[in-house]
Amino acid sequence: MIDKAGRNDGTWTRADFEWDAENDQYICPEGQSLKQFRRNYSDPNRGPTNTGVAKYRSLKLTCQACPSKVKCCPNTGFRAITREEHEDARQVARGIAKTKQYAVSMKLRKKVEMLFAHLKRILGLGRLRLRGPCGANDEFLLAATAQNLRKLAKIFPAPQQTRKA
Repeated sequence: MIDKAGRNDGTWTRADFEWDAENDQYICPEGQSLKQFRRNYSDPNRGPTNTGVAKYRSLKLTCQACPSKVKCCPNTGFRAITREEHEDARQVARGIAKTKQYAVSMKLRKKVEMLFAHLKRILGLGRLRLRGPCGANDEFLLAATAQNLRKLAKIFPAPQQTRKA
């Protein structure tokens, strides 16, 4: 899923709001609460939905009187933040994505993916010709050998013979 937590218009992002798991609400930088529900609904159609996304809203009157409205919600009357069902896991993933080890692993992953792309497009291994796991293993070993020989040929070019006049 694409992460749309950041904003590029200079307004506050979701990260600027503090999550209060105990009370199931967000707290804005000005100290106001954004709640999913402000009352208990007797009508099941107006209450919680099972879509996996919760929407937290502030009160319109609170936002209108807020001194930071321009930084928070300049184009709307109130601030709303959506929260995925597995937002805690997504936050852990965002933290991992900022580490140096993640950048290294992405670089290595790209190398491997490029090798497989080369196998499919250049060496014609888009579809295996031999049957069974042993046949697939043999075919991949031959293709990997061909790739490694091409690399070696680039590293150690053949010696040039000089002509005698």
